[in-house]
Amino acid sequence: MRMANKIGIVTAAASGMGRAGAIRFAREGAAVGVVDIDPAGVEAVVAEITKAGGRVKGIVADLTKDADSKRVVTETAKQFGGLDFVWNHVGHPGPAAMEGLDMKDWDQAVDLNLRTVVITTEAALPELRARGGGSLLYTASTSGIHGSQFSPVYSAVKHGVVGLVRGLAKRYAKEKIRVNAICPGPIDTPMLRVFVARPDQQSTLGMDKEELVRSRGGQTPMGRPGKAEEVANAALFLLSDEASFITGAALPVDGGATA
Repeated sequence: MRMANKIGIVTAAASGMGRAGAIRFAREGAAVGVVDIDPAGVEAVVAEITKAGGRVKGIVADLTKDADSKRVVTETAKQFGGLDFVWNHVGHPGPAAMEGLDMKDWDQAVDLNLRTVVITTEAALPELRARGGGSLLYTASTSGIHGSQFSPVYSAVKHGVVGLVRGLAKRYAKEKIRVNAICPGPIDTPMLRVFVARPDQQSTLGMDKEELVRSRGGQTPMGRPGKAEEVANAALFLLSDEASFITGAALPVDGGATA
């Protein structure tokens, strides 16, 4: 198994890409801390992993609270005896428009996309160091590689994630701590439905939410939205020892959209 004896954390793991990743990592032999604000979602993922014979700890946490961002690390490490990887997957779409921007919406986007991952990373580094190294993965976006007209705020914070990844990768490479970002394009998840249901897109395209999802996916060279499991597969590779010479990368998983 590709993650045998590894111990890790996945945040925002109750649905979508995070859920797919947590289940896949457990199937590949990892012990996984499943973190989300949704108790029912956490319980469902824990039940699925447990039923398959995997090792898992469910952690209900509000990652807008600094103490919770740290607690997910300490609880997972205590439960399983260490830490080898973290997938900082938590995120927030942020506001669409700039005119009339409520700065509370800006603060929320920064907190969930940047602040929380910085705090979790700070807590995780000593645990990774104690194991002789490890892997940190962050969910950015194709909007973290190029600008997004649909959500400039989201684009700004995801560019910040990619910048953080590149700086950390250089800083910790000699300690055998690898740091990478995964940059999904349009993926068929609940988050994509938040983006496409915004009023400016609805009025422009005149479609319902599901039609908009198909339309956004159809704009990729592959002609479809991605699947959560396809992002989980890429995350598995970047977190595993198979990517042992890869650090500082921002990997698009986007059906060729950024090609």
